[in-house]
Amino acid sequence: MLSRLPRVSFGTQVLVGLVLGVVLGLVARATGASAENPTWLSQTLSIIGSTFVTLLRTIVPPLVFLAIVSSIANLREVTDAARLAWSTLLWFAVTALVSVGIGLVVGWVVDPARGAGVSAADAAEPSRTGSWLDFLTGIVPANVLGLSARGGDEGSVSLSFSVLQILVLAIAVGVAVIKVGREAEPFLTFTRSALTVVQKVLWWVILLAPLATVGLLGNAVVSYGWTTIGSLGRFTLAVYVGLLLVVGVLYPVLLRLHGLSVRQFFTGAWPAIQLGFVSRSSIGTLPVTQAVTERNLGVPRAYSSFAVPLGATTKMDGCAAVYPAIAAIFVAQFFGVSLGVTDYLLIAFVAVLGSAATAGVTGATVMLTLTLSTLGLPLEGVGLLLAVDPILDMGRTATNVAGQALVPTIVARRQGILDRERYDAPRQGDPWRRDERDADEPVAVGG
Repeated sequence: MLSRLPRVSFGTQVLVGLVLGVVLGLVARATGASAENPTWLSQTLSIIGSTFVTLLRTIVPPLVFLAIVSSIANLREVTDAARLAWSTLLWFAVTALVSVGIGLVVGWVVDPARGAGVSAADAAEPSRTGSWLDFLTGIVPANVLGLSARGGDEGSVSLSFSVLQILVLAIAVGVAVIKVGREAEPFLTFTRSALTVVQKVLWWVILLAPLATVGLLGNAVVSYGWTTIGSLGRFTLAVYVGLLLVVGVLYPVLLRLHGLSVRQFFTGAWPAIQLGFVSRSSIGTLPVTQAVTERNLGVPRAYSSFAVPLGATTKMDGCAAVYPAIAAIFVAQFFGVSLGVTDYLLIAFVAVLGSAATAGVTGATVMLTLTLSTLGLPLEGVGLLLAVDPILDMGRTATNVAGQALVPTIVARRQGILDRERYDAPRQGDPWRRDERDADEPVAVGG
């Protein structure tokens, strides 16, 4: 009986989750829920959303380590592996440079500080700032697992991890595997087997995405609502215009210049982009980004398992290019500081290199403080923008994720290793296209 019921596609499930999340969030707010005054409904939404992100983040460390070790070993079978790596870094820089240029132009045109409903009393320095030394301190692994612990209230301890440190460790182990040769084959066999198991667990977690979307978006509505946009309306508008120009103009132009279908790219990458929007976490979305880049967009696994984790750490056109550019213009206008040509060049310089410099402590606030300190602008300006930061973070993260899928696709196309059959395959059914290697796993998202 149940088998005769029409199957609802994964994409439709997520869209239903988006609508239901907004509705439940508005219902919770209407019944008095807020960030300071949670109710049973708002707490339920928060738990559902945070649990999903926690599950994804739990999968990230073993996935990145195992995938990169395997991919480095597999890169022996890929021609010009070094050229692939350098091309990836080059396209990271090119797209970041154009993105920050878009952000600067939008900032000039929109004049984001005009009519802002914030006062100098709202100015406050953030608790965490960016520094050019962060790369040197962040790249050195603190331990074999790349984990760090932080003490909290009442003796609690929270663990976190650095993807950059895991990346460094995995590269070292992968190179060692190649150098050792035949004696490392048992270890490599175990690594590949463990990676398959971790990926299977990942698919199970991703199947929870529609339910998680309800919790994540509903909690966002409860916690922040939409009224906070009013006080910084022009700034919010400027940031989203800049993000839309990057995703809706720059990326399609690059795809067309390389003979790739714009529609196929966005329908293929959509599962990761939409999850990035609601989760506000490039790292949490990393497993999905890597999966769609490989399975929907046709980027070889040996390359995607290296390029996508690297991109999740250092490739952030939303957080590290568009947003800091517009925010720096806002802070300068608010405090009456005139920016010259040299200052704008410095903003572009920070956008291209800053995300790598702060890779160990990534985040939009860290990038913004790095930009402001480089320009000599007051760091207190960060506090002016905190009211709308969660709302902006949705768009920033979605843009980051789109770029993290775009660059490996372009590089694979330029190097002649892109699987065009996968890229051009019809998008229908569930998140990924079924093939002989994944006979019991989900298939591609409907466009």
